[in-house]
Amino acid sequence: MRINAGASAHPQTLTNTSPAVPLPDLTTAQLLGWILVALFLQSSVGIGVAIWRRPRRTAEAEPAATPPAGSASNAAWAATREFRVTSRAYEDAARSQCSFYLQPVDGQPLPDFRPGQFLTFFLQVMDDPRHGERRPVTRCYSLSDAPAPDHYRVSIKRVPPPSDRPDLAPGVSSNHFHDHVQVGDVLQVKAPSGHFYIDPDPNLPAVLVAGGIGITPMMSMLRWCLARQPERNVYLYYGLRQGNEHAFKSQLEELASVHPRFKLHVVYSRPAAEDVQGRDFQHAGHVDLALLQRTLLHGRHQFYICGPAAMMESLVPALAEWGVPDADVHFEAFGPAYVRKAVPAITAARAEATSEVTLEVQFKRSGRTLTWDGREANLLDFAERHGVAVDSGCRSGSCGSCETRQLAGSVDYAQRPDCDPTPGHCLLCVGRPVSALVLDA
Repeated sequence: MRINAGASAHPQTLTNTSPAVPLPDLTTAQLLGWILVALFLQSSVGIGVAIWRRPRRTAEAEPAATPPAGSASNAAWAATREFRVTSRAYEDAARSQCSFYLQPVDGQPLPDFRPGQFLTFFLQVMDDPRHGERRPVTRCYSLSDAPAPDHYRVSIKRVPPPSDRPDLAPGVSSNHFHDHVQVGDVLQVKAPSGHFYIDPDPNLPAVLVAGGIGITPMMSMLRWCLARQPERNVYLYYGLRQGNEHAFKSQLEELASVHPRFKLHVVYSRPAAEDVQGRDFQHAGHVDLALLQRTLLHGRHQFYICGPAAMMESLVPALAEWGVPDADVHFEAFGPAYVRKAVPAITAARAEATSEVTLEVQFKRSGRTLTWDGREANLLDFAERHGVAVDSGCRSGSCGSCETRQLAGSVDYAQRPDCDPTPGHCLLCVGRPVSALVLDA
């Protein structure tokens, strides 16, 4: 039996010069057996060819699954990771706000992060340059750009002494960054974290409200939205005093010019003589509810607010009075935890109730048993007043430096801290006791 494996749609073009091979005499059963064997072999070859031709599932041939928009990667590192400063750039005319570009020393790709989150830095700050003495300081700074696989960016404003108290010291970490952190320096950094980040739902218009250096997490949210969700309606209300403090001015104006769904509203409270309304800023005064009501379209919006205490204390309650649901208002006040924030009535009532009772707080390792009478805003202030040494950093529930093991009792928070404490532990800088308490400190 002869199998013509080279059959064609045009047999007339084929020639066969091979001599004919006589077939042996076969019975019907034998012939049927040979036919079945031939069919089996042909089927096997076909399957083998099909398997060989199927594209292999490799990282090059098929894109990796994209994580949910705005989610953090599970590849974020534990403890700290070394980052090298690769560039510095001032973002305002006054040169008071400087961006630092950071790349991982190990050269490995960076995990994604949620736009709006922050990095925690473990610094060695020089107290007295004459003696070269340094002390550890922990601080958190918002990421100010969209996620990228090869670098992070933070933008830090130099904090001078208070205008009414020039005798006080300027900001320790911000001045350290501006004066001492240079290109080539290596910093110890914790992975991105924090609960203040944008909802990835593209159908929800995002209203970003920034006051002063509160613009930094908004830049991260804005750039992410415009890159990933160009059809999403995004509004930015940026309040500051005058033009020389206007950070990211050219960047914001360029983004507004090329993205029709991005509406930019810059508000100067004290315009300088050279600041021109309509060119440098759109509104005079402050970012308040009246401005939002006048410039926003009707319908549901999600609000993201970051700024100084005065902005938070006026705008957040005003939005609630306007009827905006709590779930649609997200905010972050920069500065220490004692900045007053709007809190749910039930939480405020619980905090007030605990301030009227006395509780026993035991610091076991220090051998101190003290009476909590509600005078302090948090357990960290309470410990420091009584001379109990506790590590601390940001003092706003972000860095986790003051995390302490609870051996007994309960601790409450007026608001959910950005750093999620380890089970069985609490954050002293934002926590208050609600029962007798034993701490491993």
